[in-house]
Amino acid sequence: MMRLPHFVFRAPRSVTEAADLLARAEGDATLVAGGTDLLPNMKRRQQTPGTLVGLRRVGELRTIANGDGVSLGAGLTLTEVVREPRVRERYGALWQAASQIATPQLRNMGTLGGNLCLDTRCNYYDQNYEWRKAIDFCMKKDGDICWVATSSPRCLAVSSTDTAPALLALGADVTLVSANGTRRIPLGDLYRNDGIHYLTRRPAEILTAVHLPHADRWHSTYWKLRRRGAFDFPVLSVAAAVRVNGDGVVEDARIVLGAVASRPLETAAASAHLTGRPLSDDTIAETADLAARPARPMDNTDFSLVWRKRVTRQFVAYALRELRGDDMRDVRLRTSRMLL
Repeated sequence: MMRLPHFVFRAPRSVTEAADLLARAEGDATLVAGGTDLLPNMKRRQQTPGTLVGLRRVGELRTIANGDGVSLGAGLTLTEVVREPRVRERYGALWQAASQIATPQLRNMGTLGGNLCLDTRCNYYDQNYEWRKAIDFCMKKDGDICWVATSSPRCLAVSSTDTAPALLALGADVTLVSANGTRRIPLGDLYRNDGIHYLTRRPAEILTAVHLPHADRWHSTYWKLRRRGAFDFPVLSVAAAVRVNGDGVVEDARIVLGAVASRPLETAAASAHLTGRPLSDDTIAETADLAARPARPMDNTDFSLVWRKRVTRQFVAYALRELRGDDMRDVRLRTSRMLL
């Protein structure tokens, strides 16, 4: 049986109190909300903070507010996000992404902020302590070598968050709060393509809210590849959003890939190619080719990396066909093993 290491637990009732606790801890404290990712990591001794700062009692992190668009508190559970009518009606990609995370039980515990800050994953890292010790550990924790590519100067652990690609496609911002102040940044600025230092969030900062812009004339979707129809992390995901005028011409577009790098991958060339064009079969095929080019899946998750690279093109095409209005229910059931 894997047991948690010893730690001190603090349960603040406000963001200000939580930020003060982080500042005083000087890097030896970790935030915990649902704990669905952190606690297993602690049992495997991948993370061993001296103090856990619990956020479940901070009510201001579980609010939903209207503004220019919609602001979602980072402490909302994934189930609460899925059940929010404004998310389902206006931000389809986020609703689909949150609906496909893990299982109902885990969505009842896991939070939106926790999924955005989800630890990167790798077959050589997500093992118990004794297994990792037997291979002399890895670069991400306690070792010096990335076993995925032994000559790599950086860790290649993969980003497996579902909500981040969807929110990037939707143009979201996030708010970060610390004892030193508040800053609001585009969600894309939260991530680095580095398996170890994958977040730009500072150690004493708390991600408090996600801000979604108006969804006028925007349509979005999220497609996820995994072996089973539930529980599994994505081994490929595609989030796409388009704004189409009355003539069926794309005015703006965003296509984001997940689980093919250490951060969600925005495909600027593919998104730009869509602009000013109708969603014809030729345009979709050309855009899918462009979107697949920067994808660099590694041999550190489920399925063959060569196959995952190849189906990236297909999944982008599926997403764009769905946004065009094609009935993709049979394809989604066959590939994602669930209907949404």
